[in-house]
Amino acid sequence: MTTAQSEHDLVSVIISDHREVERVFTELESGTGSPEHRKRLVEHVITELVRHSVAEEQYMYPAARKALPDGDEIADHELQEHAEAERVMKELDGLAPGDARFDELLGELMADIRHHIADEERDLLPRLQSACSAEELRDLGEKVLRAKESAPTRPHPSAPDQPPANRILDPGAGMIDRLRDKLTGRAH
Repeated sequence: MTTAQSEHDLVSVIISDHREVERVFTELESGTGSPEHRKRLVEHVITELVRHSVAEEQYMYPAARKALPDGDEIADHELQEHAEAERVMKELDGLAPGDARFDELLGELMADIRHHIADEERDLLPRLQSACSAEELRDLGEKVLRAKESAPTRPHPSAPDQPPANRILDPGAGMIDRLRDKLTGRAH
């Protein structure tokens, strides 16, 4: 992080999320822990990925569309990757670690997300950092953090992924997801 970069600017917030997801992936790959622990880790990482994706869709991709000459193309590509990851998360979400498809889908999800993270960190984030002012990046980072607080915690593959519909519907889905999480004992 450069001295001009705030811990709450867009780039820092997104990269921090990426590192947390990678930490959980590494723990899952270690093969340690009980099946129940692995299931809780998968639920946690799905929750974090959904919240992260929703926030990117609400603020980062619209910023890319506005700030970058090829922003529409980049945002559309990122949204396609989110849709694929969300489909895999939806399938994985209901499986027990002993299920034959659990490890297969988890491996697919980790590969997809790692590819997505590499693309964003190699291309999109540096380009946004160059195209946006420090103030704009701080504002976007704060908006992403706020969006994550009310975002859904479970995958909703058929939900809208672009403003304004996602900004209107995501908080309601998030409220319902958090209620379901509380009732089922699903931890974040």
